[in-house]
Amino acid sequence: MTATRQLSPMAAGLGLRRALLGPLQAAAPGDFDFLECAPDNWIGVGGRYGAALRELSSRHPLVCHGLSLSLGAVEPFDDTYLLKLRRFLDEHRVPVFSEHLSYCSDDGQLYDLMPIPFTEEAVHHVAGRIRQVQDALGRRIAVENISYYAAPYQSMAEIDFVNAVLAEADCDLLLDVNNVFVNAINHRYDPHDFLRRLPGGRIAYFHIAGHYDEADDLKVDTHGAPVKPGVFALLDQASTLFGPRPALLERDFNFPPYAELVAEVAQVRAVLARHAPAEARHARA
Repeated sequence: MTATRQLSPMAAGLGLRRALLGPLQAAAPGDFDFLECAPDNWIGVGGRYGAALRELSSRHPLVCHGLSLSLGAVEPFDDTYLLKLRRFLDEHRVPVFSEHLSYCSDDGQLYDLMPIPFTEEAVHHVAGRIRQVQDALGRRIAVENISYYAAPYQSMAEIDFVNAVLAEADCDLLLDVNNVFVNAINHRYDPHDFLRRLPGGRIAYFHIAGHYDEADDLKVDTHGAPVKPGVFALLDQASTLFGPRPALLERDFNFPPYAELVAEVAQVRAVLARHAPAEARHARA
């Protein structure tokens, strides 16, 4: 396997979206520290889009966040797709591959991220499937805590389910801070307690994004708005608890001018920098 590129704990990244290809290719040094793409949308893509991806990944570290493995489903994995995914990750020297702790298929694609029942049986099932993926890809993966609005069945709390899967699968965590914020309001739990109970050593990187305020007690994870102050505050707490980790700003639609995205990435970097070791702060000064 080609050597991967490592990310600095203070790295602030931006999602690679086709609508942003022009600005990303013309970006000034320091606009962002790494990019993230969904490999499902790029595997096998040629022409100018494929060339743009290769050019960007040659200049910037690229992490990958999957959309379609459907870790919680029961259908067998597509071995051909897993082979293509492994080649893609190797070609682009990807340091981290992540997937959602959810399922998105049931005899066909559901085109949404569905919550897995929070049960011991589901823990064993999904952990086994994560180990299958790790064996096929020849690497540890990270799983992301998802936002959800209705729970199919819960015999344990969300935090206990997440921790049990991480331990049994022996995988890493992509900690989506916005999803913790949204779920804590929608399902009425303490987000600070949720963070404190996570295994910090397994956190590969953070996600941060905007959401929609449907009501005081209902938030919708959209990735289509600026990050709320409360979410930045939760990112600050996560960095206090676990130290700075690479953090990725997600924006999927309603794109503002590129300069506004860069300014938001700078806010993310500023939060991480507050928690940098003293020697790292002096080096950046």
